[in-house]
Amino acid sequence: MRKLKQILKKPVCVLLAICLLWGLSLPYFILTKVDQRSIGVAADNRQRENRKVWLETSKTQDVMKIFVQFVDDLLNAVETDNDVSASPRFKGYKEDIKALQEKMEAEKVKGQMKDEMIKELRADKVQLRQEVTRLEELLKLQLQKEEKKEKVESEDEILEDKNCPLPPLDGFPECKGKIKWMKDMWQTDPCYSSYGVNGSLCSFLIYLSEAESWCPVLPGRVVPPVIEEDVLEDAAVRGHFEGLHQFLHNKTEFRWIQQRIKSMEEIWLEAGRSLSAKYNLGDRKAKQVLVHPGVLTKEAGLKIAENAFSGGPLGELVQWSDLISSLHVLGHHLHLSASLPSLNKFFGTQTGGCPSRHSLVEPNLIYTDIIGLRQIQKVLKTSWIKYKCIIRVLDSFGTEPDFNHADWANKFNLKSPFGGLSLTPMQFYTMFPHTPDNTFLGFVVQHQLSLEENEKLKSIQRKNQALIYGKSATFWKGKKSYLDVIHKYLDIHGTVDNGTLIPNYVTNHGIIKGTEVQTLLRQSKVFVGLSFPYEGPAPLEALANGCAFLNPRLKPPHSSLNTEFFKGKPTIREVTSQHPYAEEIGEPYVWMVDMDNQTDVERAITAILNRTIQPYLPYEFTCEGMLQRVNVLIEKQDLCSPAMSWPPLSALQVVKAEAGTSCKQACRRAGLICEPAFFPYLNNANNLASHNIACQTSEFSDGHLVFPAYDSTREHCLFQSDSLLYSCVRSEHSLNRICPCRDYIKDQVALCTRDGQTVRAAQEDVIRMGISTFSSSLCTKQQHFTVIP
Repeated sequence: MRKLKQILKKPVCVLLAICLLWGLSLPYFILTKVDQRSIGVAADNRQRENRKVWLETSKTQDVMKIFVQFVDDLLNAVETDNDVSASPRFKGYKEDIKALQEKMEAEKVKGQMKDEMIKELRADKVQLRQEVTRLEELLKLQLQKEEKKEKVESEDEILEDKNCPLPPLDGFPECKGKIKWMKDMWQTDPCYSSYGVNGSLCSFLIYLSEAESWCPVLPGRVVPPVIEEDVLEDAAVRGHFEGLHQFLHNKTEFRWIQQRIKSMEEIWLEAGRSLSAKYNLGDRKAKQVLVHPGVLTKEAGLKIAENAFSGGPLGELVQWSDLISSLHVLGHHLHLSASLPSLNKFFGTQTGGCPSRHSLVEPNLIYTDIIGLRQIQKVLKTSWIKYKCIIRVLDSFGTEPDFNHADWANKFNLKSPFGGLSLTPMQFYTMFPHTPDNTFLGFVVQHQLSLEENEKLKSIQRKNQALIYGKSATFWKGKKSYLDVIHKYLDIHGTVDNGTLIPNYVTNHGIIKGTEVQTLLRQSKVFVGLSFPYEGPAPLEALANGCAFLNPRLKPPHSSLNTEFFKGKPTIREVTSQHPYAEEIGEPYVWMVDMDNQTDVERAITAILNRTIQPYLPYEFTCEGMLQRVNVLIEKQDLCSPAMSWPPLSALQVVKAEAGTSCKQACRRAGLICEPAFFPYLNNANNLASHNIACQTSEFSDGHLVFPAYDSTREHCLFQSDSLLYSCVRSEHSLNRICPCRDYIKDQVALCTRDGQTVRAAQEDVIRMGISTFSSSLCTKQQHFTVIP
């Protein structure tokens, strides 16, 4: 047995040594093999190769375990032999083998950790490749966009002709686009060739600057003005209507207008003589004036002219009638149009995209409405721009600057079929002076009658009766309780199209002529509003005939935001009563009532019955007042020149509004009116400094309608970079508006006073502003007017 132990001793030691070396090298061998194989194969073979490597590794580990178990059993057999004493060296080998086994287990754990790390690195590698691929795609798209942009820019680039250098385009923002259009399209219409267009840049520029007005005139070329003999004539106040009546005869579109003109003929002629006696109307030139009421055209399809004699709306017809009468009496040459063929004839247009070579006359002014302007644009196409600054648009309810500005309205979704015209807001002429950004044209209240009619009316006695304001029976709907209260005190009369839909105690006269309406007003003590229609001429006619007006309050105020009638109109002005202008006149002529409050209605009725009310009419709604105003607007309001000459700068009063307050509100609180013509002057830091507004810093922007404005926290001024965005009616809670205000004549709000100032002072104002031309001021104080405090 001892000999056996000695024999086994050496082989066991050798085997243990071999096992030790193998165990120590095994982890390195495994990891090296895994790494080499995993790196050396393609991605789609990695999983298969890794499974093969780990299969081999597991087999090796099994062999090692069997060998360790064999050695362990051998040592146990030696130790259990009673005849053989255990050798300390064999015990040491066993301990070494166990330690080696533990070390191998630890290396295995490390291998697993490394495997997890490799997996994470591979996942990161895949993600990185995906990111790189995505960035490559984005870079490719960006390069394509840059190439496309460069291509477009190269196409848009205008190659200059050495014989025709491109002039500076300042003030002609659309010139470049028009040149590009001509380059592509000049051969689509033979009319361009008739103007000398031959495909060269020079021919494009000549056409776009001389035949149309999109580009600046080339150096050395002069566009000869169109001189008409009539334009050079002096304008004399006319003493008859013969020529006008001859033109209007048998013109169905103007039938109601001619009837009104005839009924007021004597009044107009007397007003012309009176105005000539009071003011110097000499040194005026007779203007060529085109008048085109689009609402009357058959193409518009509104049938306003046809319905005028059967209860249809008359407000617009009244204004057109009075404008035509004013222009005629003031001595200007009228050209009336009420159809597209007549427009074509006036402008000399036939077919094609070119403007006419020869119009009947070259107009100095064009009066139309929004429908008519669309028709003019249709007839003239792009060449309408030539006449843009001389166009005046009759617009009953007004157009506010943000609705007028096409890009702004589109950006802020201000949808309106009447907006987006991009005119100067003062080109819109309103019925009443409710929108200071627009121009007040007005109309005439027919209160004066012929001598024969006046004699008849003198015998009319005032009765205890009320006349209801509402020709359509639909206006009476839901108003019976309100009318019942009035009927307790007064007999009620009406002029309604359908008597079956009104209370049976109403005496209905049906649709009657204007003189018969005046007779009813002379007999009545109260003219009763029903809250609709809004802002018509009838309440002023009632006041002129000595009849008080019951003006219903509107709670909440009506606007395009909450009332169907105003939806689509280019304004968000709030109407606080049926007639806001009459509301300003106040008691004893106008009484505000809440139709649903019986006590309020009874209070007004009893107060009216306990006093005598004299006829009252603001001067601005008389024939003479309108003649004065129209004459001033024709002679002074120049919207074609960037230089401001009217109103004179000496009329300016600067008001710094409180934050959140509009200029319309701020000026009114100061007893003044906002004057948008002064905005360009205030849009300048140096000019503000002269009015004690110091701008430590400033900037120009077109991001709001409240500029020029002042940020008091930073002493920072914000100026308007887009002249079409000047607005009297907008406000901003964080900014103080810098407001251009002026005074005005009582009962003639369109005109200002010049209390104690001379024409020389106005001339000095113009020189200070750097304006070379000057027209003497119209803002002269009238003897029979006083300034509203």
